[in-house]
Amino acid sequence: MTNDKQRTLPQTIAAFASALACALAMMLALSACGSSKPVEDLAVQNADSGPVVNFFSPMEKASADAENTARTASDLTIAMAEEQTGITVAYHTYTAEDYQDKTYDEVCIERIRSGKDDMFLLNTDVIVEAGSEGLLVDLSDLPAAQNLRDVVRMANTIDGKLVAIPQEVVAYGLYVNADIFRDCQLGLPNTPEEFLECCRVLKANGYDTPIGANRWWLETFVFAQAYADMYNGGDVDAEIAALNAGEARYSDYMRPGFEFLKQLIDAGYVDAQNALVSEAFEGAGEGPDFMEGKTPIVMAYWGAANTDTAYGNPSFDMEVIGFPSDKGQMPVLSMTGCAVASKGEHVEEALDVVDVILSEEALGLYAEKNRVISPSKNVSVECVDALKPLSEKVEGDTYVLASNAAMDVEQWGNVCLVVRDLLGGASVDECMAKLDELQGV
Repeated sequence: MTNDKQRTLPQTIAAFASALACALAMMLALSACGSSKPVEDLAVQNADSGPVVNFFSPMEKASADAENTARTASDLTIAMAEEQTGITVAYHTYTAEDYQDKTYDEVCIERIRSGKDDMFLLNTDVIVEAGSEGLLVDLSDLPAAQNLRDVVRMANTIDGKLVAIPQEVVAYGLYVNADIFRDCQLGLPNTPEEFLECCRVLKANGYDTPIGANRWWLETFVFAQAYADMYNGGDVDAEIAALNAGEARYSDYMRPGFEFLKQLIDAGYVDAQNALVSEAFEGAGEGPDFMEGKTPIVMAYWGAANTDTAYGNPSFDMEVIGFPSDKGQMPVLSMTGCAVASKGEHVEEALDVVDVILSEEALGLYAEKNRVISPSKNVSVECVDALKPLSEKVEGDTYVLASNAAMDVEQWGNVCLVVRDLLGGASVDECMAKLDELQGV
């Protein structure tokens, strides 16, 4: 399912279904690698008469009594746009469940190239591909774009053009059972060395596999170590330019993170065999094991702390912290985006709709309902106590990006697949060779 740019985004229905209520960005992930579907199996909501914008997304418009918070929040912002602009938004939806023909990403790029739709919700790999081909409209001049966080502009700018804007920023962190850490007389780790020592003590205290892992998110450890310096004091533009030109290697950035993961695996702190076949929240050490206090550490995205179906309302003291790096606890950020196709039939109308759904009013409504990090620096909501350590880092501009449209090699999905090679027994050197192959160096 890779194309000539080796693109993929490894987030599936199983990985995110139980926490979909927290993130529109996660709605995009529902339809990526693990759940492939054909173009012809699309549900279409008929538009009313009048100006129309064709909107392609992973899920159809929610019914009036829908309980899915993310979809409801998105629909509320669409309804706001329809009311303010007089434009009807017609949903073209990727809904089939039982086909293995094409992924959501593949369908998106086809429809963007053919001009079938005007507005899209896109994963980062498609943003990179379509944006690099000049198929996405520059959103820089929209009023809605003027108050964006710097990280949002950085992640979604290609050749100086802001080609996509998310309705939220998704932050990944380590979910820690703080009660277990206190019982074992451990502080929360900041560096890779401190994290390894915590795992050693936890294992010595009877927690045979201290880290609950799945086949999607172990790359967060790699990103935290690979890009901590780049995004926190480095010359980001210059370093990315060197990577794109082949003057620097992604493998040099990522080797320490892969070596760290290999240490975790070899010491038995991560069950590689189980992680390789486990979906998020479901494998040993995930979901029930973490919530029952059997596993001290898991990794997940921000919204998993906000819902009763993932890690919300635990019976123990839970803290969500950044991943270990030489610069301390490091949140890992990823984001999808709303984009307008330059070949669409209704570009101007689509821009009008996007400007409303990404306005401060709409983003405030979305963030309040979903309790997420807004892309606007002027919109904030109170997070649950468990998320405050991670929130303080993000609000203090301490983070690394796991998805950056300025990088020619898509990061999130590709690194995930190389991490899976490591879980399957590949050496670190073999993984580095795969990264060099992806980069073409």
